[in-house]
Amino acid sequence: MSHGGSSGSLLAEEDMEELRGAAAEFYRQSGVVRELEEALDQLFRRRPRDLHGFLADYFDKLSAPPLISRLKGREVYDARGQLCIEAEVFCVVRNTEKSVSSAAVSCCLDPKTTSADSEDEERTEHVTTAAQWINGPLSNMLKDRSPCDQSEVDQVLSDFFMTRCLEEKEMMIHSPSMEEESSPSSPPAQDKDKKIRDKGKKNNTVEKPFPPAEPPEPVLHGSTAIGSVSLAVAKAGAELQRIPLYDHIAALKSHQNQERFHIPVSLVTLICCGRTSPGKLNLLEEVILVPKPGQPVIQTVTMTLQLQKEMMRIMTATRAGAVQAVESVRGAPAVSSERPEQLLDLIGEACSNLQLQLGTDAHLALNCAAHKLLDYSKGKYEVAAGVLKSPDELVDLYQTLLHRHPAVVALIDPFRREDKEQWEKLSSAVGNACSLISDVTNVSQLPVGGKGCIVKLVHETTISDLIRISSQPGSVMLGLTQSEPCSDASLSDLAVGLGLDYIKLGGLHGAERMTKYNRLISIEEELAQRGILVNKDKHSPPFPGAVLHS
Repeated sequence: MSHGGSSGSLLAEEDMEELRGAAAEFYRQSGVVRELEEALDQLFRRRPRDLHGFLADYFDKLSAPPLISRLKGREVYDARGQLCIEAEVFCVVRNTEKSVSSAAVSCCLDPKTTSADSEDEERTEHVTTAAQWINGPLSNMLKDRSPCDQSEVDQVLSDFFMTRCLEEKEMMIHSPSMEEESSPSSPPAQDKDKKIRDKGKKNNTVEKPFPPAEPPEPVLHGSTAIGSVSLAVAKAGAELQRIPLYDHIAALKSHQNQERFHIPVSLVTLICCGRTSPGKLNLLEEVILVPKPGQPVIQTVTMTLQLQKEMMRIMTATRAGAVQAVESVRGAPAVSSERPEQLLDLIGEACSNLQLQLGTDAHLALNCAAHKLLDYSKGKYEVAAGVLKSPDELVDLYQTLLHRHPAVVALIDPFRREDKEQWEKLSSAVGNACSLISDVTNVSQLPVGGKGCIVKLVHETTISDLIRISSQPGSVMLGLTQSEPCSDASLSDLAVGLGLDYIKLGGLHGAERMTKYNRLISIEEELAQRGILVNKDKHSPPFPGAVLHS
């Protein structure tokens, strides 16, 4: 019995010795003992109050870099109650899978190609396809990639999207129904143009041929998966590095840490008209306040609210209860008006009452959204109910308006993109006193005569796309869509990180907008506290700096 027991003990001791030897070899190869000794040495030297917190931070820096483990796509609702896709990024962090970030971008459907009855169905198909892409192929393709390598991730996303586009194009080419539908589409447009020319001949007036509408850029089902994943990965990269998103974006753009930042000027929607507003005026979809450069964001917000309140007071006092004001989808009051001059005179009176000098303390930009006003059967713009203007007549209208209201320093989409001659004509006429800007949904070529563009993070636009666009010559500003996610303030970080001079967030009503304005205010305070905030003393292009300098 005793001999067998001692034999068992001997075997156990041999096993333990072998285990100790294996453990020693494991720790030697991994360098854990050396790191433990170094950690304990620094702990003794510094003697911090939180001993375990110090050790946690020390070893956290030595842990393996987090890698993407999977993506998750889910259906959510935006600020207008419309379906959109949200992408969630999971990473393995210190041997544990964690949800690191999520993001959603807008889906902007063209009203020309999507009827009101079919829009919900179309949107649902977009979101369903996006969810399938995110949960399936995109999750597999991005697995084990670093969320901090934005360019590599975006290249994978763009390549995937391009492949889907080519597949869709191939299917359309070989689709019999598409061939039948596409062939007879052009003759009616020609007949329509012919009727307009014949009508002109009968009236003994020479009318220029009306340029037909360019075909809208197709929106591929599922495209929002690309933009949503790209933004979610950028947010994950910032979160894992424990830095603000704007710092991360700036480093991605310049490949180094940025020492100074400026806050983009907030172009705030002051008042709206457009087809959906009360009154006859259609032309001015937005009147936008352009504050002084270097003015704090919170001061801009306060000034806008005061102006809106004063305008409502004036209209109530002078129109004896005939005032109609409804809330626009752009987050500002939409009021009843007959002519553009009425709105601009009203703003001028409100500024005067508040002792604000329009043209010095603030300027105005007009979003004409003219492409929404065209009556193709007549080849004219319906600037007000029953009031039609040809493209050339619209040039004259703008010139008269700008002459009377010199505080207006920018026109956004004064014509359709196809009216290239009128873009050039108006640009030559107004010179450097007023800039013509194009508001684009998809990144595309500017109209001739345009001096800037407003881009949006929608569909397949990636963070790398925005970095590339903002690095090219020409003025770019970031804009908000009409159907934004409610609580995501990433757009403000993007504008700051990209170094843009302007950001267009709409009015001051609605959580989706105020979240972003509040984030701008927070970033401004943070940069000031860090001592790296730069205040500009004059406006940058596309706004005419010589005019705006005060």
